[in-house]
Amino acid sequence: MSGPIRPPWAGPLGLYHPGTTVVHRAPAGLKLAFLAAFAIAVVAVRGPASALGFLTVALLAQVVARIPWHRTTRGLVPALVTAALIGAYQWWARGWATAVEVSVDLVALVLLGAVVTATTRADTLLDVLARLARPLRHVGLSPETFALSVGLFLRTVPVLARMSLETRDAARARGLDREPRAVLVPAAVRMVAHARATGDALAARGLGEN
Repeated sequence: MSGPIRPPWAGPLGLYHPGTTVVHRAPAGLKLAFLAAFAIAVVAVRGPASALGFLTVALLAQVVARIPWHRTTRGLVPALVTAALIGAYQWWARGWATAVEVSVDLVALVLLGAVVTATTRADTLLDVLARLARPLRHVGLSPETFALSVGLFLRTVPVLARMSLETRDAARARGLDREPRAVLVPAAVRMVAHARATGDALAARGLGEN
């Protein structure tokens, strides 16, 4: 086959989506500060009504940023599944109001995080993180290494997710999707190979010694 089995991963930690909207043009530091304040508000303010309000804010940011809806819906599937499971448990344990609050808060936070990462170039985001991490020098940690670690995390999660999905699709094409080993073993091999390649690339740049 000439291409991937499924479209490239475009989840909450996925690829940058170019654009000229006001969200794209906003400074990366401002967007990160707003995301942090949003997260604090989500945790501090209780109730299903506030949760729906937070979701509305995230949806408005999505609309203003003009990120394609098919990217958003496909990328939010893991968060939606997690929110549904948590919501079901909270409904059983604490009632519908708590279930709605917890599940909708989670989706709103993930969605706004997706908007921030989709409208901010990776190098710009890493520069901001490195500046914010400058106080770490006082405890012997390199801000650049911290920013690089965050960048690797942001890049590795979608890559591993894509590998898992492609391996599952390949097993399904062979009629082996119900056989766990046909999915887990190839996926694990690909993930280990990716980790080794990443480590070799870092070592080649002299970053493995820090």
